[in-house]
Amino acid sequence: MIKKRVLNALNSQLNAELYSAYLYLAMEAYFESINLSGFANWMRAQAQEELIHAMKFYDYIVARGERVDLTAIDEPQKEWDSPLAVFEHVYEHEKMVTGLINDLVDISVAESDHATTNFLQWYVAEQVEEEESASGVLQRVKLTADSPGGLFMLDSELGLRVFNPPVKEE
Repeated sequence: MIKKRVLNALNSQLNAELYSAYLYLAMEAYFESINLSGFANWMRAQAQEELIHAMKFYDYIVARGERVDLTAIDEPQKEWDSPLAVFEHVYEHEKMVTGLINDLVDISVAESDHATTNFLQWYVAEQVEEEESASGVLQRVKLTADSPGGLFMLDSELGLRVFNPPVKEE
């Protein structure tokens, strides 16, 4: 059984992960609307990852014998001034999610919920990767600031990203 404070925080994070997927789909739609299909592809893969993250929370809550509480997902931003503005948003968003995960770890530690603390370590490591990935693309978009050709080369490269769903652990 999970203490109420931890359960509420887990359900809140589940909602935040679903919002992240929703946000990345909005970013994908933006990139499709300006004919940057490689950038759109990167966002689609990112949205799929966020859905996996959400389902890991969902499955964990159920495995602990608790009830998942799905709440409304906020409407995401839909327009940006440029690809650079999108990736600045991505990077800031991932830093915010890292803060949410860290807060969740703090709650699980304060409530002496060792199982949840252990479960969350995957997310702690994952957020290091998420921030690194977002920062990496952001820096590369910045390098294309004076080079439309560079932006199209980066678009081509980002189009190669393939989402690989994780193998279910036995």
